[in-house]
Order: sequence, then structure tokens, then C-alpha cells
Amino acid sequence: MEQSKLDRINFLAKKAREEGLTESEKAEQKALREEYIKNFRASLKAQLDNIEFTD
Repeated sequence: MEQSKLDRINFLAKKAREEGLTESEKAEQKALREEYIKNFRASLKAQLDNIEFTD
């Protein structure tokens, strides 16, 4: 995920805590979070797929 998207997620989270979000910002935040989670899960799955067990 690009750094600009991560920065935007962090900005929206901070704004939500301080002053609240508009409906369009809430929708944008939800979409960005879903994309982040999707990428995180794909990365974790790739790491787990590369694990080899040895005896």
C-alpha cells in the first residue's frame, strides 16, 4: 500500500477523534481500511505459505 494512502488513513483517524468526519470522509476511511486489511492479510498469507517445517 502506498505511503500516501497510509498517511490519509492516519489523517482521517486523527480528524475523527478531534472533530468528527463527514459522511464522504467516513466512506473514504472505510474503503481505505478495507484495502489496508486486504493487503495485510495477503502479505501474512504469503509469509505463512513460505514457512517450511523441518525435523
